[in-house]
Amino acid sequence: MSTGSQPSALWVGPLIDSDEELKDANAKSSLIMSQISSPTTPSDNGEREQSGPMRSDAYARLSQSESEEPQGISSDAGAAVEQIAGRDTPEVKAPSKPYVYYGDGPFDAPSSDSEEETLLEKDVSGRARGESRSPGAAEIGFATGGLSLAEPKRRPSPLRYLLISITSLLLMAVIVGIFAARTYTGGSSAGVRGSKPLTMDHVFNGTFYAQHDTLRWVPEAGDGVYANIDIRRGVISLVDLKSNSTQDLVSLKNVKTALLFFFSEWKLSPDMKHMLIKTNYKKQWRHSSFGNYYVHNIDAQTTHPLIEPSDPPVTAYAEWSPTGEAIAFVHANDLYVLPDASPSTRALRLTASGSATRFNGVPDWVYEEEVLSGDSALWWAPDASALAFLQLDETAVDVYEFPVYNPDDSLTAHPYTEEVAMRYPKPGYANPSVEVRVFDLEGYSASSDKGKDDDNEGDEVQDDVEEHLVRLTWTPRQDASESIIIEVTWVGTDDLIVKEVNRAADDGAVIYFDTRRMNSDDTLQGSVIRKLGRNGEEGDNGWIESRQSITPLPPTLVSSLALAGPAYLDLVNNSDGYTHIALFSPADSGEPLFVTEGNWEVVDDILGVDAQGIVYFAAAYPVSTQRTIFSAPIPSSSLSNDPSRITELTALTDTSVPAWYEASFSPEAGFYLLGYRGPNVPWQSILKAGVSQDEYEIKVNDNARLNDTLSQYQSPLIVYSTIENDGFELNTIELLPPNFDDSGRTKYPVLFRVYGGPYSQTVHTRFERDWHAYLACALKYIVVVVDGRGTGFKGRALRNPIRGNLGYWETRDQIEAARIWASKKYVDPKRIGIWGWSYGGFMSAKVLEANAGVHSLAMSVAPVTSWSLYDSIYTERYMSTPALNPTGYANASISNMTGFRSTNFLLAHGSGDDNVHFANSAHLLDMLTRARVRGFVFRMFTDSDHSISRRGAYRELHEWMTDFLREKWGKGGTRRQW
Repeated sequence: MSTGSQPSALWVGPLIDSDEELKDANAKSSLIMSQISSPTTPSDNGEREQSGPMRSDAYARLSQSESEEPQGISSDAGAAVEQIAGRDTPEVKAPSKPYVYYGDGPFDAPSSDSEEETLLEKDVSGRARGESRSPGAAEIGFATGGLSLAEPKRRPSPLRYLLISITSLLLMAVIVGIFAARTYTGGSSAGVRGSKPLTMDHVFNGTFYAQHDTLRWVPEAGDGVYANIDIRRGVISLVDLKSNSTQDLVSLKNVKTALLFFFSEWKLSPDMKHMLIKTNYKKQWRHSSFGNYYVHNIDAQTTHPLIEPSDPPVTAYAEWSPTGEAIAFVHANDLYVLPDASPSTRALRLTASGSATRFNGVPDWVYEEEVLSGDSALWWAPDASALAFLQLDETAVDVYEFPVYNPDDSLTAHPYTEEVAMRYPKPGYANPSVEVRVFDLEGYSASSDKGKDDDNEGDEVQDDVEEHLVRLTWTPRQDASESIIIEVTWVGTDDLIVKEVNRAADDGAVIYFDTRRMNSDDTLQGSVIRKLGRNGEEGDNGWIESRQSITPLPPTLVSSLALAGPAYLDLVNNSDGYTHIALFSPADSGEPLFVTEGNWEVVDDILGVDAQGIVYFAAAYPVSTQRTIFSAPIPSSSLSNDPSRITELTALTDTSVPAWYEASFSPEAGFYLLGYRGPNVPWQSILKAGVSQDEYEIKVNDNARLNDTLSQYQSPLIVYSTIENDGFELNTIELLPPNFDDSGRTKYPVLFRVYGGPYSQTVHTRFERDWHAYLACALKYIVVVVDGRGTGFKGRALRNPIRGNLGYWETRDQIEAARIWASKKYVDPKRIGIWGWSYGGFMSAKVLEANAGVHSLAMSVAPVTSWSLYDSIYTERYMSTPALNPTGYANASISNMTGFRSTNFLLAHGSGDDNVHFANSAHLLDMLTRARVRGFVFRMFTDSDHSISRRGAYRELHEWMTDFLREKWGKGGTRRQW
């Protein structure tokens, strides 16, 4: 966000009344005609952000330029939120109204003529053959010849011809405008017709970048307080929304470290007296990094290292305790606890097993990527009395190595490559073994006054520390080498919940631990309170999702609702296979009390819970391609057995028009940052819970610059619809060229964009203006996305069929969709193709392997080609193990090269891909060579990882794919001669 510190600089006011503007716009046919040529595009990608290894971060980057970091401060993981106050607030303008069609029926847009010079020349030359002067109009019922005049024998003058032409055009505009008004059902306000052409520069230089700010709430300062950094003054300040005041927290000039202006992360202590600062940032994997940490005393203005700094840094993570001044941190893969923030206090070393293959309190690569989706594997008890953590041992995991050809990005040739070696478990091979341990800090502190002046940072763990470490166990439990721990959460000061699944993710358990029972024994026995999987809560042949979804309820709320002991909320599948919020009370209960119900799904994490017991969440509602923010009451104990306890939900966002909303709630849910992400121009505002937007709103951004830009440039037309295959309703989105002609005289190529990974979503209503918009506007292609079987947010019935046979049903859905589009009169059936990245690259190759005779072109970027080459936790979740499902693995791999012979095929991969290894493409290339298939193109992007972004590779990849499309298909919009 922009810099500044005075909340008065934030203006408050109601949003544009887009519905009224829409009514006014629909009453004016000329304005509607301008709408037709000035659409905006919704976007795709995760959002849920597609969890799991097959997610392609590159998808999210298609519509964004690289963010410019503020001078002196890194914007990396956990960096202080930028200032939103003090910005020169531009005059708010109505967001551009996109030309978007929503409906279950077939798309029936008005025809229009292409403005390309070549087609105009065809029109001129065709008039001698009796072609209509306005060929598009004839297809929608306009008479273009045989005009009867009052004096038929008199030859009309040129002026009369002009008047007649103008009158006809005006009449046509009115009728087409009325037709468009009846067809159009989405959007907000009207925009000016854009005529500037889209270029690749616009796609990649941020021309259509939608600003999206994050808000860093500061729970230590109370509810409704967020942090800003004022770069100009070098001050971190706190903005209190309750009192509408701003207070400086710390001046950066007082932080005594030479690396002052290069810290990448800061965390505030619970008493707000100290700040933990991370410097010397060194990235490791997707979420993890190393750094040197410093503790800054805010009042004394002194700074000291948490542990001796090193170069390169080897401290991976540090976190304050929820109360007091203790710090847990992981240094060289060993876990330490600093009892307080005093520079004279020595850290307690809890483990001494840390090594390159043994991890304490942090995940290894596969747990970071596939299970926890983060860089931490430690959890403080709410009162800081204990610390739970994972111990991971990947010694038995096989090593995968790949070369780095140019480590310093220079033009120098390196005679010998550097090798990156990583432990990467593959299907059927050893996984990291896992244990859950708890350190009883309260018991340790009570036994003796340790910590002060004791040097416990050596190679061994002191006996009295070891005495207060316990290993959690339960019956039945998976063998440590076969177990996967997907969640660890404290739901009370002494109540700990652990979730475990097997390798195939079809059997699991929720285990409860009462840590008050910890004693001198080195183990603590837990109780299985819930069963997961085919014989548990899922109750089908699908898989158990790997997510951290538990939200503990604060003790005060538990008391006010008269609940039985500690309680928590969790996301659970209902009897129809839809994900909903359920209450578990007390904490060791196994019976869910559903807070929400219906044939729709709650998505992602619970957003917040307030003091009155109102829970806030996002839902894929009213249809799965949209996101709505809701609230619902948590039932009290008196309503636990009342079937009517599930009350009607309260929508915090408008459900009458298609939209995608997201929200970030303050710690006690009194305020929230609401983000409208599409399909129109995104905006963000800070709102107050329980108060209408008209009464309280702080506008954060309205993307006015983007709004103005969109009004100047061409935009694709956007159509949302559904198709049916094998009884399943599948979501689709279609991007159509400007001045789209559906008469059948103009034939368009169709490029399908596919991802299709399990529980993913690519068809949604978020705003996007990316490479696909360029293809539609500049090349006159139609771009289509279809979310087939296996994708998310429509219930387990749509997801489960792919279990054990990845690529089979998804391929059928993509081929059937291609056949549907091939039958449309405006589509050139000889120019239908498909492209995808990561799982989408696998899908593109799988479609070619099917050899259905529909596709003439395919592009695969960083594809999986054999599931034996991908990581075990992801693959076995959906495929089980190779020993249990050998046929499924064989069928799911790319093996038949026949379909590649007759299709234009492009293959690309980064040689430094640590996620989907280059070995996948090497395997496919080997099979193509053996089959003597020659008509394909391949490119390796040196040292690029899964995002293919090293040394300008990201844009170069898209330029290369564009050239490939031009070479094989030429430009779209070929008009038939009559």
